[in-house]
Amino acid sequence: MPSPPDATLPHGFTVELAHGTHRSRDGRLMAGGSPLRLVRLTDAAVRRLGDGRFTVADATSAALARRLLDAGVVHPRSAPVPVGDTTVVVPVRDRADQLDRLLGALRADPATSDLPVLVVDDGSEHPASLAEVACRHGARLLAHPYNRGPAAARNTGLRHARTPYVAFCDSDVVPEPGWLAPLLAQFADPALALAAPRVTALPVPAPGLLDRYEEIRSPLDMGAAEGPVVPVSALSYVPSATIVVRREAVGPGFDEAMRVGEDVDLCMRLHEAGWRLRYVPSARVRHRHRTDLRGWLAQRAGYGTGAADLALRHPGQVPPLYAAPWSLAACALLLRGRPVPAALAAALTGVTALRVARRMPDADHPARAGALLSLAALRGTAEQLLRCATRHHWPVAVAAAAVNRRARYLLIAAAVAEGLVDHRRSGSSLSPLTHTALRRLDDLAYGWGVWQGALRRGTTAPLKPRLALRVVSRWTAARP
Repeated sequence: MPSPPDATLPHGFTVELAHGTHRSRDGRLMAGGSPLRLVRLTDAAVRRLGDGRFTVADATSAALARRLLDAGVVHPRSAPVPVGDTTVVVPVRDRADQLDRLLGALRADPATSDLPVLVVDDGSEHPASLAEVACRHGARLLAHPYNRGPAAARNTGLRHARTPYVAFCDSDVVPEPGWLAPLLAQFADPALALAAPRVTALPVPAPGLLDRYEEIRSPLDMGAAEGPVVPVSALSYVPSATIVVRREAVGPGFDEAMRVGEDVDLCMRLHEAGWRLRYVPSARVRHRHRTDLRGWLAQRAGYGTGAADLALRHPGQVPPLYAAPWSLAACALLLRGRPVPAALAAALTGVTALRVARRMPDADHPARAGALLSLAALRGTAEQLLRCATRHHWPVAVAAAAVNRRARYLLIAAAVAEGLVDHRRSGSSLSPLTHTALRRLDDLAYGWGVWQGALRRGTTAPLKPRLALRVVSRWTAARP
């Protein structure tokens, strides 16, 4: 991947404090972003940030905005831009009806009605149907003589595009009107390589259980919170169902050797090259989720098989668990369920809280802040352990449960507790029992795929946890 030639934010570029970023009363200390960052500002930077929003006007404010933006404590608020200079690339294999629906939506939206569209037929069995649909909507058709996979189909479109930006849309999505303008506005940042919308469920007349589950737990829906896309964070990747890229940034494009996880790989390679990526949920596209049980399970297992290749290509960037040694030790002690180990776990947490408090003496309440951060880390580790036991490492957990009664009870408790917590957080319309059952099927299928991929590649890389050596990811000194 080429590196960005210039990361300097232009004059007129505006940033705004991100939701969830905490500031001290004097404004000098901020905590936010993912992974969590503590940012200490100079007096000049505090004045520049003011009430939480400022516009780049010189080299000093550009440097400050870049530092805060990369820390994840502010979001860009770019001015609207006209939609143009963009080619839409649609990789497809058969699915003429879905292609017709997508192209119809693009042509019905005034902003995208005149954009060039490249349809890449990836070895369809009935190519004439696709050709008829593409011709009717004024799209150019490119064809592979045999199926080469979605990555190769997207790359073919990328090579034939002649515009600065390329929007990749899978054939089973339906963009909402006005979806493209908020994404193109992000490219006011010269170091931005990729912007992605939120992918939500396409409404169906009579939704079944899986339809209702996918509405809130689809792996394509990255949620309502905007932010930078950074490995080992709350937004570690975005799916390629719909993305917009800067053509000069992505080089040759997707890795054609990968049939699964090529979108995650692209995000990681761009990040490693120094490019920025953003998720913009205000832009939305709809997606027809797979909801027949057999196909749904096969899809989830297929996603899991890509974990091995990703772990080998990007060591430490796709761990099943990312936690501090002290929090892992504290959770192990708490699992003993006895007073003395529980007291030791409390002592570990207390010592960590004191260490964190000493590093932020200028917080409004250092002791309270240290305690909250430490408890949050402990809770996060506990939740990750629950997920590991029921998702990536469930074959090991089941084997342990088969020979140990205590392990059996813990596994059952973990499976039920995690499902009920997720039901409450997600606001699922399903009953708690149904949601928990589908959640477990989801995890069993994905975990089975992870183990299949690991065995096929002869590696344990996708199963290895990663240790975090800090409660807080890092300090950032924002000096203008």
